[in-house]
Amino acid sequence: MKFIASPGGQLSGDIRVAGDKSISHRSIMLSSLAEGVTEVSGFLEGEDALATLNAFRAMGVQIDGPVDGKVTIQGVGLHGLKAPEGELYVGNSGTSMRLLAGIAAGQDFTVTMTGDVSLSKRPMERVAAPLRLMGVEVETQEGGRPPLVINGKGKLKAIHYDLPMASAQVKSCVLLAGLYAEGETSTTEPAPTRDHTERMLNGFGYPVAVEGATARLQGGGKLSAMHIDVPADISSAAFFMVAATITPGSQIILQHVGINPTRDGVINILRLMGADITLLNERVVGGEPVADIRVRSAELVGIDIPVEQVPLAIDEFPVLFVAAACAQGTTTLTGAEELRVKESDRIQAMADGLHILGVDAQPTDDGIVIQGRGAEEVVFGGGEIESHHDHRIAMSFAVAGLRASETITINGCDNVATSFPNFVALAQKAGFKLEQVD
Repeated sequence: MKFIASPGGQLSGDIRVAGDKSISHRSIMLSSLAEGVTEVSGFLEGEDALATLNAFRAMGVQIDGPVDGKVTIQGVGLHGLKAPEGELYVGNSGTSMRLLAGIAAGQDFTVTMTGDVSLSKRPMERVAAPLRLMGVEVETQEGGRPPLVINGKGKLKAIHYDLPMASAQVKSCVLLAGLYAEGETSTTEPAPTRDHTERMLNGFGYPVAVEGATARLQGGGKLSAMHIDVPADISSAAFFMVAATITPGSQIILQHVGINPTRDGVINILRLMGADITLLNERVVGGEPVADIRVRSAELVGIDIPVEQVPLAIDEFPVLFVAAACAQGTTTLTGAEELRVKESDRIQAMADGLHILGVDAQPTDDGIVIQGRGAEEVVFGGGEIESHHDHRIAMSFAVAGLRASETITINGCDNVATSFPNFVALAQKAGFKLEQVD
């Protein structure tokens, strides 16, 4: 599948983007481990979240739906999962594999997880290492890559784990394994990462104490079923925030977006660059803060991105690089080496694509330096871009079409379905000149 982004367009209207992927994953996992029936609304029906849903079905959990974002899960309790008949294939989803590893560690059976070509290149030793400290046999392949084999032991050893990198997936893996450990399991992270696991465990009545950078829980408790309303995904909303910001005469409202303070780096960074972003109707839904976000077009300036904002915007940098190209002056990112081990090497993939479109973007080991062309009416030329089957690269270059002089063709867009299945339709409705070619 490819996207063809034609030049021009202007954004307007009220839209609700896809449900939050991180929260959708966790809603299935924790509902399955809870006692009672949980109803989820706003569930993201993308391939990644469906991979998690199918994995729990394969382990004996009755799950009805999804239908229009509604899912009903008959929880089996912490010890009610059954051994799957075969391997668990989780597609492109690193979240599924890493968080499921923590849950699988506490079972009394063996689980083998596999993924697609992209996931098969991603580092899994980062979850294998702490699980081994908890007494679990974990096998990874050459270079610490999937498939991942977890020989569940039932009872685990509680540990304190200092995370070597800022990773919500590793933190969540350890905490979920801690549900099955005797005593207190805790993690300390080097920089703040998303805290959806901690918030949702508390929502299910399983206490997680958070003090500064440390989260701790006692093993052996139980989760009680609840209702979950999944907010719109700020990572998906980011494409429309940048699009409206860089396109003169645009104004949109993004409805019911999660604004969790561990995920709001994209708003903070865009505001530092001069974006006109207003949060309306702020409220808390199911323990998660949400708001409607109004974005008006604005002239941006290049900045040195504050290093403390990097973990809070780690998934949004590809589209922030497009914003940087539309800013006046230089934007510099450092401290983001994690971008090199996402679905693609996002630093190199974005630098290569920006070069093709005529933007000076110099990759570094842990970031990028972009010379903005914001003083010019047209920022990007046309060309053919490789997304490397990375959904966020594909959608970011679709946004670039709004300020391009010629058509941008983006190859390998199939994986947009993993996080944002209705992206093209919503983009067209908002005012993009974008088409999808199968």
